[in-house]
Amino acid sequence: MTPWEFEKSGYWSKMMSNNQYYESKLEAIRAIKTGQIKQPKHIPVGLYAQEAENLYLWCREDKDLLVARGLSWDIVSDLPARIGALMEAESLWNKQRRSKDENAKAWEEMSAAAYELRKNLLHEFRFAFRHDNDLLKATRYMGKSSGHAGMIQTLNDLSVLGKGYPQLLAQINFDMSLLDRAAETSSNAGHLLAVVTGDRAACDESKIIRDQAFTYLKTVVDEIYRFGRLVFWQDKERIQGYRSDYLYRKRIKKLSPQGNNMETVRGNDQNTRGNS
Repeated sequence: MTPWEFEKSGYWSKMMSNNQYYESKLEAIRAIKTGQIKQPKHIPVGLYAQEAENLYLWCREDKDLLVARGLSWDIVSDLPARIGALMEAESLWNKQRRSKDENAKAWEEMSAAAYELRKNLLHEFRFAFRHDNDLLKATRYMGKSSGHAGMIQTLNDLSVLGKGYPQLLAQINFDMSLLDRAAETSSNAGHLLAVVTGDRAACDESKIIRDQAFTYLKTVVDEIYRFGRLVFWQDKERIQGYRSDYLYRKRIKKLSPQGNNMETVRGNDQNTRGNS
């Protein structure tokens, strides 16, 4: 198809944004069951989407022959929407992963400082309250807390406890500003920990949707590939458009050093193409 013919076809004028495609297809994508989900293990998602775009334009020239052998043209017409939905799902997952990584790094830094502050406060309080058994017992009890949630709660508890006995802390020249810092750190750390925990769930969910969107597109691409190979199994030129060029070249690179000929590669490509 020449650039003029492509423009004349009205292909671009009929397209929506990837986000619009994603929203329109999300219900169908989510309906794909866990046992049916395929993951893009052998080809980058962006490249797979581009190959699907190429297939859409390629097979339009063979419409009559493909339809005559039983291919439903409705699935071909639906390719742009499925492609756009996958691209959007991939972008959303990548965005979620970046956010997860950034927040995880921030939590790593904040939690390290928070644990250090907790350790220092416990050390100061044990000495300041050494002559008061009740206060010393309370301090020791706080020191037994474990886990991130325990650390966050302890910081706030230490802040409240310290502000209740400023005279005892003053006797050891304790920096009272640390009590406000403990309360603030507790609040900020609690919020960030919740964000990080939510990130994990959101990232897992967006990954599942991405894989479902890939499956949703792959189902149609594989069907068109199969019909293309049926119709053009003896046409070396046209059949080239009904395979993954990326996987085809990858197999050539893998097999050629072993002395396999091109016919063997073609046979393997046709037999295993549906496993991407």
